[in-house]
Amino acid sequence: MVQRIWKQMNLKAQKQEPAKIQGFDIDLNQENLSRIDRLVDRYESEILHQLDSDYTQRTKWADRLADKIAQFGGSWRFITWFACFLAGWIIWNSLSITKAWHFDAPPYILLNLCLSFIAAFQAPVIMMSQNRQATRDKHESVIDFAINYKAEQEIDDMQSRLHHIESQLTEIKELLKQHKSE
Repeated sequence: MVQRIWKQMNLKAQKQEPAKIQGFDIDLNQENLSRIDRLVDRYESEILHQLDSDYTQRTKWADRLADKIAQFGGSWRFITWFACFLAGWIIWNSLSITKAWHFDAPPYILLNLCLSFIAAFQAPVIMMSQNRQATRDKHESVIDFAINYKAEQEIDDMQSRLHHIESQLTEIKELLKQHKSE
């Protein structure tokens, strides 16, 4: 991330020597950019790990089970397995070869009952999981807001310092002009 932005800046500036971060004596060469990227990635992974551990501590076993069921129930793997199961059920109960072992005749009333049962239990489980995910997203958005607010305060602080430096430079220019005229 940092390296990509830096490369774009270097293409615009067309400088050959390594640049420095203003106010710091850090050469922005490839090694330092890689180090910055590693630090940023590690910080992000630590935040995600903290959020995941908070989620694990705050949710009950049944809630985590509901999340796993909803995760599987909303996947292509579930759709594929369920389509295969339905096709197998219909084929088994339709073929004349397996007539002695038919357990659900062609209006497939038992299959309809099973589908209704699955739908009746799967929908509330998925809704519970979605409600918990919405709560988790709200918590994460509060954290994001706090980080953004802190960054905005720091930017405002730096901007006021820059304005102060600019006013001091203006005063110095005025003093130099007065000194030249004398």
